[in-house]
Amino acid sequence: MGSKEQQNQYGQGNSQVFSLDVAPPNGSKLFDDDGRLKRSGTVWTASAHIITAVIGSGVLSLAWATAQLGWIAGPTVMFLFSFVTYYTSSLLAECYRSGDSVTGKRNYTYMDAVRSNLGGLQVKICGLIQYVNLFGVAIGYTIAASISMLAIKKSNCFHEKGDDSPCHINANPYIIIFGITEIIFSQIPDFDQIS
Repeated sequence: MGSKEQQNQYGQGNSQVFSLDVAPPNGSKLFDDDGRLKRSGTVWTASAHIITAVIGSGVLSLAWATAQLGWIAGPTVMFLFSFVTYYTSSLLAECYRSGDSVTGKRNYTYMDAVRSNLGGLQVKICGLIQYVNLFGVAIGYTIAASISMLAIKKSNCFHEKGDDSPCHINANPYIIIFGITEIIFSQIPDFDQIS
């Protein structure tokens, strides 16, 4: 491992706890310039994150919604929203560091970026909007998942009893099951790094 002096310096070989908030000595290969663990993302992991963020329940109905708008308005709206997405992602990329774009303080969360660029009351307003949006999305996904489970149950019923049977099934148990599953999974710390 090295000398006893090096082991003590890095908190190894004794009961010292190494804090991620304190920058290690210069030249460390494990930590970034701000003292946090170096990010290990690649083009593949970034692509995976983008795909999982973009492909959601809203995208499933995109083809139908575009068809309802027609050949002129459909592609026009698609182009408009793609421009809005590009513009907002460019703004977020510009807000990644405060001050200097190379050596400035990193903003790790959306709220950090709002705090360092706007501050004050705007942070609370943006935080409220962000949590209301998150709450609405969670409700939307819960309903969409329960409807999907209900469709599978109805399909099984039609296969067992025939196409003419009514197959009335209540969606409430499926909403409750998915909600409980969400609550259980939300209690797992660092779920994104569970592997």
